[in-house]
Amino acid sequence: MPIEIRFDRTLVVRLDNDPQFSPELEDVASQPLSAPPAVVLDFGTVRHINSSGIARLLRLRKRLIEENGRLVLCGLSPQVTSVFQVTGLDKIFNFVDGPDTAFPSRS
Repeated sequence: MPIEIRFDRTLVVRLDNDPQFSPELEDVASQPLSAPPAVVLDFGTVRHINSSGIARLLRLRKRLIEENGRLVLCGLSPQVTSVFQVTGLDKIFNFVDGPDTAFPSRS
């Protein structure tokens, strides 16, 4: 699970196939974030998500909002996408196809 810090200081986190995302999101929480922070979570290998994982995502979203930051999710499988749709979370998270399209105007 690498965390990539891009030239524009965007954090790109490639999540492991762990429904709770514990190590990844703890690593993000410990990273010094740019001001304003921008985080992309790449779900490319994630096949399932559970309530603990959703709770962690919501806490990260809240932190970023408090810091005037942005959070984008990408690479979601159909199964994970359906969880966001069923729970209504597709209306509060931002989704893009891939990390390169997350923040096109950020530089």
